[in-house]
Amino acid sequence: MSVPLATEHLCAGYDKHQVIHDVTLTIPAQKTTIIVGANGSGKSTLLHTLARLNPIQSGKVFLEGTDLSQRKRRDVAKRMSFLAQSSPIPDNISVSALVARGRYPWQSLLYQWSQQDENAVNEALQVTGLIAFKDHPVATLSGGQRQRCWIAMTLAQQTPILLLDEPTTYLDLRYQVDILTLLQTLTQQHNKTVVMVLHDLNFALHFADKLLFVKDGKVIAQLDDANDCSAALIEETFGVRTHLVTDPHTHKPIVVPHWSADES
Repeated sequence: MSVPLATEHLCAGYDKHQVIHDVTLTIPAQKTTIIVGANGSGKSTLLHTLARLNPIQSGKVFLEGTDLSQRKRRDVAKRMSFLAQSSPIPDNISVSALVARGRYPWQSLLYQWSQQDENAVNEALQVTGLIAFKDHPVATLSGGQRQRCWIAMTLAQQTPILLLDEPTTYLDLRYQVDILTLLQTLTQQHNKTVVMVLHDLNFALHFADKLLFVKDGKVIAQLDDANDCSAALIEETFGVRTHLVTDPHTHKPIVVPHWSADES
């Protein structure tokens, strides 16, 4: 199985400002990789650079073994999709019409809408549980349902790799679990490779197959097992003292902050 994404001594940022420093990593295939770090640590910049939305200053990103910078944009869009943290909803657009926008890499002057496109949209609606809402205006849906619409759009793109920037932002607890469970299903049942940025560390520890801890633009730890996480690593990454307890059902760690500043 080929490596979906990898970096080699990657440095990236904005204009002359370097945000990502000398990052070398490998993203495992058909797994969920979650990037965590404090605000301003560079985790979203790293994700955007993997998606070729930020310029590389030095080093390389490899998409399925080839230099990402040498790939044609449409070719990349057929292999890797990206979901931003938030996107404006077009006026009065229906669920199916929004999801259909995921088919743009497959369209051209010579290749118009086909049964294959229709099937891709219907499959994406089915997987995300939106088939009953396909004719509804997106604006009338709940926050969790709207997020499913955006995920369905990326699925309609039919790429093996999905990159998502904080897909649970602004959602309540129920919908956070709902969305993260859906994304986990994509790797376990639909052979997708998922890479996402998350703020909630406990959700990251529960759902990740691989964890990337980012601080000051550097990946300071790569964990293939959540149980390898330590209070010391969390304090180094977030500057917060914590202790870890074990979930009795999943046997994975749960992070509990030290609420008192003088607590030992």
